[in-house]
Amino acid sequence: MNHQYICRESGGVLDEEFFGDRIVGFLYSRVREQAPALFNLALGPGASSLLGFLNFDLSLAPALLGNRRFLARCGVDLSECLDPPTYFTTPRRIFERRIRYWDCRPLPSAEDAVVSPADARLLLGSLKENSLLWIKDKFFRYPQLLGTGKEQWQKAFAGGDFAIFRLTPDKYHYSHTPVAGRIVDFYELDGVFHSCNPAAVVEVATPYSLNRRVVTIIDSDVAGGSGVGLVAMIEVTALMIGQVVQGYSEQYYDEPQRPAIGMFLRRGQPKSMYRPGSSTDILLFEPDRVDFAADLIGPGRRPDVNSRYSLGFGQPLVESEVRVRSLLASPRKGGR
Repeated sequence: MNHQYICRESGGVLDEEFFGDRIVGFLYSRVREQAPALFNLALGPGASSLLGFLNFDLSLAPALLGNRRFLARCGVDLSECLDPPTYFTTPRRIFERRIRYWDCRPLPSAEDAVVSPADARLLLGSLKENSLLWIKDKFFRYPQLLGTGKEQWQKAFAGGDFAIFRLTPDKYHYSHTPVAGRIVDFYELDGVFHSCNPAAVVEVATPYSLNRRVVTIIDSDVAGGSGVGLVAMIEVTALMIGQVVQGYSEQYYDEPQRPAIGMFLRRGQPKSMYRPGSSTDILLFEPDRVDFAADLIGPGRRPDVNSRYSLGFGQPLVESEVRVRSLLASPRKGGR
């Protein structure tokens, strides 16, 4: 089955061309069923890193520099990049590119707007059963996602809303801060490296709460903050990605610092970079603190769009393509 998504800017329906779709399909069907030990080995850090090297680090300078069709297929606009075209001699350099986000990804004018943390394909959901966005145990098991021993945060976000951002391999691979606020917790959770390909997500129950991930809890109800309560930013690694390189920059990409408890984060700034491959950001919000942008809600429930999520989960679940630092949500009027 093909997979379609909605272009936010035009409202048009687009087809997605998957990188390594046959490999993912082979791993998650035949290998998973007939050779589970080999399947588990493929999800380990060693195999994932090897796949990443083979796919992204071998030098392809003549092909990349001379093949504009390759870059166009990946959706790479070299005019956005800080580095000159001659720098991009391997797929890794393309996928780890830095862009002039301050020019080509402007922030919304409203200072309290919550923004997208990535160039990504977006799904919206809710943990509240009477919400139109309710999605139960499709992508993650909620308590497991935040980790054991984190009952404080599990209680804080119970019944709240969430947003899932799937960074496809061709995307800009930096994650940016969605809100302004102070870090009140920061920790890493070990796990495996399931693919974030929709076909793999449908095959494996709640993979995002099984993968290796980094959790940052931001209190935006502080002086200079966005005023939308606590926000959990969860960065999920995937197949061919061994780590999320943490490095928050107050300005441009200068002087990156590892996030730490007590650090104040400005909205829309680079926070981390994924190694190439596919990966996912998840945002959790406290109940009744935000309203998602209206143009992002309707498209996600369209029954006429061919989505692998809709087929696999038995309900309309359609992604919208969003850009980093674009409007995601606004503070709910009358919220705490």
